[in-house]
Amino acid sequence: MEQKHYYFIGIKGTGMAALAEVLFDLGHTVEGSDIEKETFTQGPLLEKGIQIHPFDPANLRAGMTVVKGNAFGMDHPEVQQALALGLPVQSYPETVEELVQSYTSIGVAGAHGKTSTTALLSHVLAGVAPTNYLIGDGEGNGQADARFFAFEADEYRDHFLAYHPDYAIMTNVDFDHPDYFADLAAVQASFETYGRQVKKAIFAWGDDPSLRQLKVDVPVYYYGTKPTDDFYAVDIQRTPAGSTFTAFYRGKKLGEFTVHLYGEHSVLNALAVIAVAYLEQVDLTEIQRELASFTGVKRRFAEHKVGEATIIDDYAHHPSEIKATLDAARQKYPDKEIVAVFQPHTYSRLQAYLTEFGQSLTAADQLYVTPIFGSIREAAGQISSADLIKLVPGSKAIDLDSIDQLLTHHNAVVVFMGAGDIEKYEDAYVARLQ
Repeated sequence: MEQKHYYFIGIKGTGMAALAEVLFDLGHTVEGSDIEKETFTQGPLLEKGIQIHPFDPANLRAGMTVVKGNAFGMDHPEVQQALALGLPVQSYPETVEELVQSYTSIGVAGAHGKTSTTALLSHVLAGVAPTNYLIGDGEGNGQADARFFAFEADEYRDHFLAYHPDYAIMTNVDFDHPDYFADLAAVQASFETYGRQVKKAIFAWGDDPSLRQLKVDVPVYYYGTKPTDDFYAVDIQRTPAGSTFTAFYRGKKLGEFTVHLYGEHSVLNALAVIAVAYLEQVDLTEIQRELASFTGVKRRFAEHKVGEATIIDDYAHHPSEIKATLDAARQKYPDKEIVAVFQPHTYSRLQAYLTEFGQSLTAADQLYVTPIFGSIREAAGQISSADLIKLVPGSKAIDLDSIDQLLTHHNAVVVFMGAGDIEKYEDAYVARLQ
């Protein structure tokens, strides 16, 4: 890619920050703007010397290529100024697509598990060959001589339809984002369209009925826990130290693999990574080594101890993700009380999945539900947290004024789950503990 001067509108967004890091690492000049409130993504940007400005049309200058974050419309004052100056304005997905075309690319799509799988894939590939990656937790890496580019391909608002990668991993198809997709069929159609843009092969979870129906032009390799899958795991041992399993490809034994991660989904994610590496003829002993050395992702089952309490922070905000997170907590801490603090994320999602949320949250020993976290597009709705509390026997409402309820649980595992600002409840609990 020719060297450019990139200006990012919304540079602190997790995807935007990661992309800015990749382009900076590749030798481009990078700066951008955002709100002045501190975010976890800005530290790595500032460490690289990437300037972050408050929004201001005066920031725009001749010679810049403007990358517009997905959250911003063409009416944003900085976008308007860029157009007035005749600067090229491109979207986040359009900019990612430039990288997709420059390397052997693997786009990770799925309603759940994208970030965890992309992080695991990036870690494994980077351990065996120069690899560029773009992870949805704000982490990006670029090197000019890279062989691979691993990136997250997000289905929301069909953003992933900008991409034409060599390979795609599809972890699952589920009805999510009810503010955009009408129903499951609409989500399926988008995944199939994305699949038809893949150049070499797709790796898909074999137990997903939607993925079994894919009509695409490249081979689909299914992964799972059954011999009917192309890549499959047997002899799965799940312990408080992680998971060990034996992997096969169409009856051929590939070897024994260990991941220090929790929950059945972690084994499936590892299988998808093994499948990509195997098709790209990466040495299996190198894959074993790199899988075993992976330690996890920000805001995905991130844990720390405060006194006798074990605190887990997780981005889970959909019933399938909650089920996976509580399953992982139970595997790692089989003898402890599991306390869930859940913040519903958007009214439309809670409304669409109320029964399923109730079912998945019963896996905790005790549930607390915070008020709903809305969104810019959706500040109110016809549902409240009380509707969810009614569905789970013994569950209770919690807010910042009643956080002391958590202090009645001793030597417990307290799991904070949500995609909004759940961290403020976690911070308040930690402050009380200390």
